[in-house]
Amino acid sequence: MLRDLRLADLLAAFSSPDPTPGGGSAAALSSAIGASLLLMVASLPKTRNGSDDDRTALATALQELSVIRERLAAAIDGDTAAYNGVVAAYKRPKATAEEQATRKQAIQQALLAATDVPLDVMQQSVQALEAATIVARHGYKSASSDIGVAIAMLRAGTTGAHLNVGINLESVTDAGHRARMGDQAREFMARADTAARQGEDLLRES
Repeated sequence: MLRDLRLADLLAAFSSPDPTPGGGSAAALSSAIGASLLLMVASLPKTRNGSDDDRTALATALQELSVIRERLAAAIDGDTAAYNGVVAAYKRPKATAEEQATRKQAIQQALLAATDVPLDVMQQSVQALEAATIVARHGYKSASSDIGVAIAMLRAGTTGAHLNVGINLESVTDAGHRARMGDQAREFMARADTAARQGEDLLRES
């Protein structure tokens, strides 16, 4: 499992000539780091104003971010597994008409699975960015740079996952499904941009 590797080994895996892990796993990792930084700030004993409202808001964000971080961490390996599924589908036999039809169907199923993973990374990243506005509003002021880095990492993860959704959708033959997933990805990008800007504005005001 990629998520269980030592950092040096993980970096070596990303820099190897093997196609996996690739950009999809990197996007999930970027967002997982961003969510982790938000968890750190939300867990600090000090808050923005030292109020009960701060602690209540951060406790809610902490609970949500814990789930998000785990899903993003799982996607680091999930994206690699999905890519391997596409490769395996393309390697299926195609000597007969029946084999060609079975192979074509397998490829389409694998491509949809490979699109679902980065689309979920986008969704989780957006939710983390929206939680970042809560952390920025109620979190300890001296940790504002950590929140800013978290937002940057989540922006990068969302953008990277969007690129992977797009490249996989290019080969999906179901036009209706392709349009729906494309629309959903664009919606996530818009939400991510809005939440990131709100979080950054809150940090500038602090």
